[in-house]
Amino acid sequence: MSCSISLTNKSGHDIVHFMNTVSKNSEYRSVLLLDEISRDQHLTQRDLSRRLGLALGLVNSYLKNLASRGYITVSAIPKKRYTYYLTPRGLAEKSRLTYRHLQNFTNLYKAARKDFKGLFEALEHTELRKIVFCGVDETAEIAYLSLMERQLTLSGVIDINIEKEGDFLSFPIMRVEDLPDLEYDVVVITSFSRSSALRAALLEAGVEERRILDISIGDWLKKLS
Repeated sequence: MSCSISLTNKSGHDIVHFMNTVSKNSEYRSVLLLDEISRDQHLTQRDLSRRLGLALGLVNSYLKNLASRGYITVSAIPKKRYTYYLTPRGLAEKSRLTYRHLQNFTNLYKAARKDFKGLFEALEHTELRKIVFCGVDETAEIAYLSLMERQLTLSGVIDINIEKEGDFLSFPIMRVEDLPDLEYDVVVITSFSRSSALRAALLEAGVEERRILDISIGDWLKKLS
């Protein structure tokens, strides 16, 4: 793979800022927990841990915090089987946090859309045509919109910790270990919240560093220079 590209990620700091704001902070986790509880009060802590991808101990800590602030009530019927109820105060807080994070996501969308467009436009001026997405969430959908505007090919979609078969649009979601079965030039990480874990999995699978592109960090095309 040889080419010469000089392009700087102008909004990389914005991406990192919104990634921290939207995907990693305690308010975001709180609104996710409140939303899950509002839809199903019979969920166990283990259920919440699995659905949200959070450690069990962390879920327990957040639930205690939400209860202490009057956002949820906890009932133990039968013994050692807890049921969580959203209080009127908790419902109001969920609405407030949801509105705030929708605003943050709008900003995230704008920044990600700009960087993906820049990335794929630059790739279009090279011999690199076959792209694999790594990581499936809302970010991947933004990436797909940008990819469809260029003369590039999405060769496949991979992810880690796949519990069951699923599709991303019309593409089956494959495991990182299945990457050698795909014809590709570069892998684009398409999840902000799991960027580090996905990169580590790709490197462990033997993917060359220079073939991994990630718009959540700066200078994502210098490796192609």
